[in-house]
Amino acid sequence: MSNAAETGTSFRRVSERPTVLAVPDPQHRWRCGGRGNMTRFDVVREARTREFWHLDPAGAATVDDTDILSERVASVSCRWCGRDDVIEVVARPGAESG
Repeated sequence: MSNAAETGTSFRRVSERPTVLAVPDPQHRWRCGGRGNMTRFDVVREARTREFWHLDPAGAATVDDTDILSERVASVSCRWCGRDDVIEVVARPGAESG
């Protein structure tokens, strides 16, 4: 089995960042460390929900109520620059600490 040096193949190290981010609590918010954006993000999220569906006589469904049983944020990227490796959680202005 040959190694990368023998074959001329190069590998780059992927940045070490969290693969799962949390939804910020009321005292915190997301911030893009690259552009300073604090308001626009593309979020990929997985959610497990329980929903109350109301079907009309024709069978068309309307969701009347949704309970989120669990959720996981898979990725967050800045809407302005597209980077996902510089998203950080910072305190909201005026948030009480502790």
